Amino acid sequence: MASKVSCLYILTVVCWASALWYLSITRPTSSYTGHRQVSSISIARKNVSFGNIRTRPINPHSFDFLINEPNKCEKSVPFLVILISTTHKEFDARQAIRETWGDENNFKGIKIATLFLLGKNADPVLNQMVEQESQIFHDIIVEDFIDSYHNLTLKTLMGMRWVATFCSKAKYVMKTDSDIFVNMDNLIYKLLKPNTKPRRRYFTGYVINGGPIRDVRSKWYMPRDLYPDSNYPPFCSGTGYIFSADVAELIYKTSLHTRLLHLEDVYVGLCLRKLGIHPFQNSGFNHWKMAYSLCRYRRVITVHQITPEEMHRIWNDMSSKKHLRC
Repeated sequence: MASKVSCLYILTVVCWASALWYLSITRPTSSYTGHRQVSSISIARKNVSFGNIRTRPINPHSFDFLINEPNKCEKSVPFLVILISTTHKEFDARQAIRETWGDENNFKGIKIATLFLLGKNADPVLNQMVEQESQIFHDIIVEDFIDSYHNLTLKTLMGMRWVATFCSKAKYVMKTDSDIFVNMDNLIYKLLKPNTKPRRRYFTGYVINGGPIRDVRSKWYMPRDLYPDSNYPPFCSGTGYIFSADVAELIYKTSLHTRLLHLEDVYVGLCLRKLGIHPFQNSGFNHWKMAYSLCRYRRVITVHQITPEEMHRIWNDMSSKKHLRC
């Protein structure tokens, strides 16, 4: 009997020690503005089982939609959903995209849904202007986290959540930025190929193999206490990447149990590694500025750092010269 009691006591101590260890390593430490954290102290006080602790999200993404387009995929299922990260003051960029490569009616017989991703601005006037813009174009979604560079990850996760919730039957999703020119002909017909069977667990873009920058002066500075490893998993540049729509839900659900990082493309790479999904390199995705020439732009899928004026000029030139050979 004594030995049985002893074993039971030891087993109880081990279980509690394991639970406390788990809480210590999963406690959220991110300091992103507007991010709602779950305190490990409150969890410990609730006398929950070890099984419940294991499934409790550390990043619940408990933000409400301030502006939403829940019916955008109701009438027909999109072949491609385009999620464009933008800021409140970039109306000219959004309008240039609407009038050029992001026009949902560019391809007859191929349904495209274009959405602009935003957080909440500290300036109520800008929030009101975006709300009015939304009422006109119905292509904006906003959650109630503070819109900032350090919250870009939350913005991308909002897009993933939206696809998983309101447009899960779409075939493909593109995430890009508002200063990117997209060669839609190459994207649709050469890469995604509407007449072929849609891929699953698919992710492609400009793949980067690198490590954290420890220089505090860098825009991409990563402190050791947030990411101690010397290498990042392979990740696609956030300037533009494509994935099959099933991956949106997988990444979103994985993010609930993955410590947040402010570098959104790196963070998506971390989620992909957890999922066992390897991003494919595609040379058509460029994450740098490239001088315009008709033949050069015909060979690519994305080009970075394009102004609204350039976007119109490039689009008009490429559209009017489709008959010319390079």
